[in-house]
Amino acid sequence: MQDPFFATNKARKRKRSTSTGDAGKKIARRQKDTRGANVKSSSQPAKSRKVVDEELDSDVTDEDIADLDLRADEVPESSGDEDNDETPAEKRLRLAKLYIESVKEGLAEGEYDAAEIDKELISARLRQDVLEHSGKVHLFIADSYDFTLPVSRLRCKGHRLSVTAATASEDLKWLFTAGKEGHINKWDLRAGSKVATFYKKRPDPKGKGKEKAGPLDLEGHSDEILALAVSSDGQYLASGGKDKKICIWDPVKDLWVKNFGGHKDLISSLTFRKGTKQLYSGSFDRTVRLHDLSVMGYVETLFGHQDTIVSIDALRGETTITAGARDRSLRYWKIPEETQLVFRGGAKSAIRKLLEGGAFEGHEDEDATHEKNQKGDDTKKRFVEGSIECVALIDETNFVSGGDTGTGSWDGEIRIWKLDSKLKSFSLVGAVQAPGVVNSLQLLAVPKDGLEGASWTESSQARSKDTTTKITGVDSILLVAGLGQEYRLGRWLTIKEGVTNSTVIMVFRPRTR
Repeated sequence: MQDPFFATNKARKRKRSTSTGDAGKKIARRQKDTRGANVKSSSQPAKSRKVVDEELDSDVTDEDIADLDLRADEVPESSGDEDNDETPAEKRLRLAKLYIESVKEGLAEGEYDAAEIDKELISARLRQDVLEHSGKVHLFIADSYDFTLPVSRLRCKGHRLSVTAATASEDLKWLFTAGKEGHINKWDLRAGSKVATFYKKRPDPKGKGKEKAGPLDLEGHSDEILALAVSSDGQYLASGGKDKKICIWDPVKDLWVKNFGGHKDLISSLTFRKGTKQLYSGSFDRTVRLHDLSVMGYVETLFGHQDTIVSIDALRGETTITAGARDRSLRYWKIPEETQLVFRGGAKSAIRKLLEGGAFEGHEDEDATHEKNQKGDDTKKRFVEGSIECVALIDETNFVSGGDTGTGSWDGEIRIWKLDSKLKSFSLVGAVQAPGVVNSLQLLAVPKDGLEGASWTESSQARSKDTTTKITGVDSILLVAGLGQEYRLGRWLTIKEGVTNSTVIMVFRPRTR
């Protein structure tokens, strides 16, 4: 007999059954009675199931409802242009047809006759688009242009000291220049006029210690600016210099956005990965740092160089290449794999022979004297390669570099070279006058009507009929050169006579036939 102490007056809850078989049988019996004899449940199972879900009368208890699946069938959303029964292959075919129609319209907009829009031209454009998207496109257009004399030239003055960096946005709307005085000038590239200036900031004189030296919360640079870079979409401008920090700017609103620290020495080079907001920075502390401006955060640091990094470049791939100055090496960094390829130069330089016990400046060893006597060449000039100063990527696997051998960057000329089709050699195709020290160079392809309406360029009514120009859509070539009286990284050379601290923009157009 149960103890009265544990007795209770509350009604005991009925335990819920875990199976839905009884509830299903109860609903099925009720449904069978209400439907009538003329309905055959065995021939229409889907309809019977639908009626069972809809008709729930008072005989179905709350306990039975809890066991039912009352979720509605999910109907996938679809766009009006798509068919619900369209397979992936059919969708790809439909999108390909739409893309080809857009290519036809783009080629036919007042540019060519209908007879010229044939399969060869469209297929060439499709191949070019695929290669360009993958970063493997090679456009050999040097023979179609006259690089001996630019058709237009613009000189932008506004820096008191030497121009250290000059870069234009990819949409050819803005030009940004930096100088040793610590200012950044923003220019309207079509009007040729200055529209804004980001001035050098002076630290608080009342501060002490690190605060006096220039904290990261200082909205701008406090020393010389040595490098500039603009993102592909023109949303961000990055600058770096002797104050060991990277400043991020909004070039549209002309506002400071954020500072990045981390480098222990001056920042000598900056570059954005094409089509992204990933920023690479090279420094005299021998490291490369990666930042992602989409989240405004630091990503990682790359180590490997044995000397200062003076140049950096990147394209669309998750790779970058750097020049290590006096360690005479170029390092190709593969970011995802966390590996690097090392290319060493200057293997037969006179400095290396001197360090290994050889002679230098007129004091030659016996082997060198014997070699000279055999060739009979007493006037041949010998170059000394002490460092690699610059590097530029051609594509994801090929690059060119420059050192302190041969002609310098202060001889008053900018030379333009043509690569061969195998990317194994190059030859000189032109040279333009540029008095002063060339501290910065940028080469941009101008699309059709890219500089239309610019006050300093002549009208381009006569278009080239070259097939390469038709396929690529490149209307002209824009060269941006930052000139100064001194080198950007030092003052061991000064050229004052006939030299102006300025930025020169030159336009080269195809030859007319």
